[in-house]
Amino acid sequence: MSQAAPYRKSGFFNNKLMNPLLTALGLVPALTVKGRSSGRRYTMPVLPLDYEGKRYLVAPRGNTHWARNLRAVGKCELRAGGRRVHFAATEIPVAQRGPLVAAYVQKYGRKYGGFVAKEFAALPDPADHPVFLIEPEPAQQ
Repeated sequence: MSQAAPYRKSGFFNNKLMNPLLTALGLVPALTVKGRSSGRRYTMPVLPLDYEGKRYLVAPRGNTHWARNLRAVGKCELRAGGRRVHFAATEIPVAQRGPLVAAYVQKYGRKYGGFVAKEFAALPDPADHPVFLIEPEPAQQ
């Protein structure tokens, strides 16, 4: 997927107020990924998808900065329920995204005032939504 892939930027309210609040309070799972250029760590709320025994991250807003960062660095941390787990991430090819995107919308479409359903209505093509398989990294010694 090229850098020109669709991306729906979130507004000030989400970026500066809601997302930091949700992650700080631990109300939703939080993804932390290093910036592809800066190396700075960025944290944002995500909704992981468990599908057929594997865990995925789907980008509802399209080719977001977190998706571009994860594509570039291939590693992330997911914090949920007081646990932090380090993952290796592999992007799913466009041709294989359809069932994963459909499962994601089915599971999360109505959450948070229909946020997910609205994003997928605005960008309906599954090819526009990066999807990553995340697998726990072996414990570091």
